[in-house]
Amino acid sequence: MLKEAAQDFMSEQLSLTHFRKQRNAGANGKDPESWGAMAEMGWYGVLVPEEFGGSEFGYVGMGQVLEAQGRTLASSPLLQTAMVGVSALVLGGTEAQKSTVLPKIAEGKITTALAVDEHAHHAPANVAMTAEAAGGGYTLTGKKVFVPNGHFADLFIIAARTSGSAGDTDGITLFMVPRETDGLTISELSTLDYHGAANLELNGVVVPAADVLGEVGGGFALLDAVLDRGRIGAAAELLGLSVAAFELTHEYLQTRKQFGQLIGSFQSLQHRAAIMFSEIEQTRSCVAGALAALDEGRDDVAQMASLAKAKASHLAHLVTNETIQMHGGIGMTDEHDAGFFIKRARVVEAMFGGEGFHKERFASLHGF
Repeated sequence: MLKEAAQDFMSEQLSLTHFRKQRNAGANGKDPESWGAMAEMGWYGVLVPEEFGGSEFGYVGMGQVLEAQGRTLASSPLLQTAMVGVSALVLGGTEAQKSTVLPKIAEGKITTALAVDEHAHHAPANVAMTAEAAGGGYTLTGKKVFVPNGHFADLFIIAARTSGSAGDTDGITLFMVPRETDGLTISELSTLDYHGAANLELNGVVVPAADVLGEVGGGFALLDAVLDRGRIGAAAELLGLSVAAFELTHEYLQTRKQFGQLIGSFQSLQHRAAIMFSEIEQTRSCVAGALAALDEGRDDVAQMASLAKAKASHLAHLVTNETIQMHGGIGMTDEHDAGFFIKRARVVEAMFGGEGFHKERFASLHGF
């Protein structure tokens, strides 16, 4: 039921036509009217416990919504807020933090963004931003780059270092920093996929001890768990994107003629389409398994997250490339939707670690 409701909503209210209109208007991923409608559907509260105003429907349900979002390339705070932000609070928040923030998320009143990386490539332990204890709180100084949803988020969850040096997993602490905090500079970015992002600069930002999320100096385990949930959510979105791009391509193969024949009758294109279909079904199984691992509280979540994200990134890269190739010249034009898929795919592929990062992590988690 949730899956069908999400697909209907996305196709009717956040279609590719709507996405193109938003792009043409220079919205840079901001669509508050549509986000309000999502709040009315209850999607921000899918993972929020019932005691804090959510439905606590589970990660499998959230994955279905994100997959539907991926199909139409919709720009929304669902992944970064309803999946990542909620997970951070549920896993590491105090009762006071949960009771303050989670009801607002469930109602769609605030959005969140996770700020981790400080360089071009995903490296969650490579945190150099400092957090110095001062006056019953902490003073944060440093930079974060390419923060998804950072150009409009109301609340940032920021990884900073209370001890150690960049590359150490020990000494990392997570902090909640409101958007209007003094000393926080937000630089909006226009991105390839038209969803937008932001760079952050913190210059002596004062954070009270009450806004520390999780354990001081021992936050990497929490950060990694939160990232895994983001990775699985991103994999679900990439799956939806890939399925939609494949359907677009499959339809073109059945209608486009060359040399007096439908190009779908050419054996070489049939083989390539078959490979895409097989990869989609493999990835679907990986994503479903990862979402189930979260709901079941299994101890192999990290492995399943890297498996799902690696497979989904590979799939999206393959399918969007083939979409362009099989459409030929028309696929290279802005008038056709094919280009939107490849642009969004490249951004989400890199988000929370790409295929190479997760292949290496998967092998490492298995002792190789």
